Amino acid sequence: MTGGKVEQAQLDALRDILQKERASIARTLEEYGALPGEEGIHVEGNDGFADSGQATAERSQSLGMVEQLQDAWRGLSEALGRIDEGSYGKCDQCGREIPFERLEARPATTMCVTCKQRSGA
Repeated sequence: MTGGKVEQAQLDALRDILQKERASIARTLEEYGALPGEEGIHVEGNDGFADSGQATAERSQSLGMVEQLQDAWRGLSEALGRIDEGSYGKCDQCGREIPFERLEARPATTMCVTCKQRSGA
């Protein structure tokens, strides 16, 4: 199927992919001491003054990674919500159906290739 409406079996497969990706990201967030959908991380202990520079650098790097993971988790959650409400697979910009091949490659996408290229993002 190319360029048309996503069929139910394809939609079910995409939902499964989205759920698995979201669960994987949630596990990774928990490893960083973060909860999906919440900001920041929880850090235990005090490394002492001598290691504070390194600890600050590591914490900054971890916060950056957590922020990227949170963004990905939110995108996956929003895609699952669009499936539930029936708007999944439609481009946010032009309203056309996003081809299954694009959704399969990027299940959380909100734009068709043409609109994504136009946006420059």
